[in-house]
Amino acid sequence: MGAPRLEIDLDKIYHNARTLVERLVVRGISVTGVTKASLGCPAIATAMLRAGVLGLGDSRIENIEVMRDAQVAAPMTLIRSPMLSQVERVVKQADISFNTELDVISQLSSAAQKVKRIHGVVLMVELGDLREGIMPGCLESVVRETIRLPNIVLKGIGTNLACRCGVSPDANNMAELSALANSIDATFGPILSIVSGGNSANLEWVLSGAETGRINNLRLGESILLGCEPMHRQAIDGLYTDAITLIAEVIESKLKPSQPWGEVGQSAFGVMPSVTNRGNIFQAILAIGHQDIDPNGLQSPTGIEILGASSDHLIVESGRCLPVGTEISFQLNYSALMRAMTSPFVTKVKKSRGHHMHVSDSYDKP
Repeated sequence: MGAPRLEIDLDKIYHNARTLVERLVVRGISVTGVTKASLGCPAIATAMLRAGVLGLGDSRIENIEVMRDAQVAAPMTLIRSPMLSQVERVVKQADISFNTELDVISQLSSAAQKVKRIHGVVLMVELGDLREGIMPGCLESVVRETIRLPNIVLKGIGTNLACRCGVSPDANNMAELSALANSIDATFGPILSIVSGGNSANLEWVLSGAETGRINNLRLGESILLGCEPMHRQAIDGLYTDAITLIAEVIESKLKPSQPWGEVGQSAFGVMPSVTNRGNIFQAILAIGHQDIDPNGLQSPTGIEILGASSDHLIVESGRCLPVGTEISFQLNYSALMRAMTSPFVTKVKKSRGHHMHVSDSYDKP
């Protein structure tokens, strides 16, 4: 079938999405399926939609365009603040965009007027993780200016946590978001239909039975694709953690010393090797490297230990001599998954009900 490749089990992705949708709907929370890690793969998007997600979210307008071109029928949200250079594309392809800058919202308004479209806006609020967001004290003034703009509809507010600094969603910051929503509605009338509490990192909080307040939407990607929560990378009960598997092929297998010799400096990626001399070991090289994956984000099978990687080589200790051509399967974390999905050198293969089908060229190419 060819390697390296990602084997994508659409049935398991559907199961994960469906399970999360069902668990959250009883808390009054809908799910936006996040497709950015899959580069807007139409098949994955369709599996999420069949499972009951309310709409799709992606941080790249290019991925949304891929899904639109594939006739994926769903509300689509750009979940990163639009670039000024892309506002025309955003109002044409996305129903809603997340925003923090009035200059950008103003340009979205102008672009929307030109094509006679209405564009929805969710204002993102900074609640401690120090990535994107309007400071809470400034939110009211931004709302006031936003609702004055023609062809713009303020759909809601949201926040993002746990991505840059690892700040956990908890009762305090979620209550603050709810309070801000209540304050905006009290000042301007009931105008907020969306209060987006965050991403997969919010699952531990919401599934603990916490008071959810005004939070009525979560943006889920990692938990659907990998079956785990991002704060501690723990598997979520009832979900598949092997919906996506990386397959790599052995191109060299030899008995070699465990310790390098000669004068040692930095490796190709700026690392000073730290190696314990364990005598000779069975070492295998696989045809994949930093350009395709994050080696630190791979979980190898029993009996295989990852020793290191360069741009195009993954070096493992195999415990025995593996025949050249042997394929080895790895599980991936979010970092490794995103890089593998982006690499044009990694084939993506979809599986559903026992059938295999290669992903289209438009998805294979970044």
